[in-house]
Amino acid sequence: MSAPEPKKLMDDLPPVRIVQLLDEYIIGQEQAKKAVAIAIRNRWRRQRIDPDMRDEVTPKNIIMIGPTGVGKTEIARRLADMTGAPFLKVEASKYTEVGYHGRDVESMVRDIAKAGIAQVQAESIERVAGSAREAAEERVLDCLLPRPEGRGGDGEGERATQERYARNREKLRTSLGNGDFRERMIEIDTAAPTPMAGIFGAAGSDEVAMEMQEMLGKMLPGRKKTRRVTVEEALAVFQQEESEKLVDEDSIQREGIERAEQGGIIFIDEIDKVIGSNRNEGPDVSREGVQRDLLPIVEGATVVTKYGPVKTDHMLFIAAGAFHGKKPSDLIPELQGRFPIRVELSSLSEEDFRRILTHPKNALCKQYQLLLETEGVRLVFADDSLAAMAKYAADVNRATQDIGARRLHTIMEKLLEDVSFRAPDLRGETVVVTGDMVRDRLEAIAGNEDLSGYVL
Repeated sequence: MSAPEPKKLMDDLPPVRIVQLLDEYIIGQEQAKKAVAIAIRNRWRRQRIDPDMRDEVTPKNIIMIGPTGVGKTEIARRLADMTGAPFLKVEASKYTEVGYHGRDVESMVRDIAKAGIAQVQAESIERVAGSAREAAEERVLDCLLPRPEGRGGDGEGERATQERYARNREKLRTSLGNGDFRERMIEIDTAAPTPMAGIFGAAGSDEVAMEMQEMLGKMLPGRKKTRRVTVEEALAVFQQEESEKLVDEDSIQREGIERAEQGGIIFIDEIDKVIGSNRNEGPDVSREGVQRDLLPIVEGATVVTKYGPVKTDHMLFIAAGAFHGKKPSDLIPELQGRFPIRVELSSLSEEDFRRILTHPKNALCKQYQLLLETEGVRLVFADDSLAAMAKYAADVNRATQDIGARRLHTIMEKLLEDVSFRAPDLRGETVVVTGDMVRDRLEAIAGNEDLSGYVL
């Protein structure tokens, strides 16, 4: 079943429901959840106002301020998942001002367009999967039992040959459906890649080179390559080729670009890293240049891509940064004005860590229980163990660098290191993690500030 279009899916997502769904994965940060829920609902509202005013309503972009590991990226990613919107996460520090060597900010628009097209293409291929599978099976049957060539002669003999072939083909079809020939080796002809590697290597960026190779690959005549594969592999190859024949690439590109323009979410992480210091030396000039280059993209611009022009006027931009020693007002004023909503995410408390271990759908405790279950080991966490792990996570974050919930990953790995290592020998056993076990494993490390900075 194909994923619903974003605007159809959002009919069932009022702001309260969006926050509830985010609560299933992210602990706390209610202010940030509320802000993104309103921003998404405003997109739904915009689609339903008078067309004359629709283009006048622009997204209210958001800046999230908070230390690493408190849920900034996760909020944006889960938001895109639940709305079915094309999503792109980028790091502002990876971009350079025009004229410097590196990625230009317009590449994020090309990437979100590519994401929108890929999303629509996946949905289209899923819709034609049944027909493509049938066509793939026919091609495999042709390989297993080539069609008889007409040899002339009397009509009755020719008819008998065709009937016998049809009966044998049906028997093969039944066997193929039952999986009898999955490992049988056959020869198939597939499209061979056009060898052009290195032609554009010195002319520009890798991204431009890849696009040029792809464009020329479509222009040059197709080449065939004979491969010897199993029937199962042949079915996969043929189904992909048949799917591409059944979908309309032009309509996919049009819909993908429209989806990116109207529903795309671009998450710009480390926005604080492009704030220069007060010294006019080193790379600081380039940093402010990145801000100036970002401004028209966030403000609303038309970027030329290989798929055609892409407008950014109604894309939602969510920026995030720790802003250690800096503040959003240090951004250039024009860029500040394009992020009117600012939300601060708080550091995680001991109680937050405890809830993160068990409450979310993808809680760490559940993950480790499922991993060890594959070895036949039952893992149980006692209540006092959860409290102990939460306390160590909060203490180490305060004593060293605050890395938020990611601290729990290092604590869990250190705590369960021996159990994970010996799991194959513990099949059928139940391992209970207690508070004493947590303290025995972590006390010496967490109590030594220098050591915990390396190990935890």
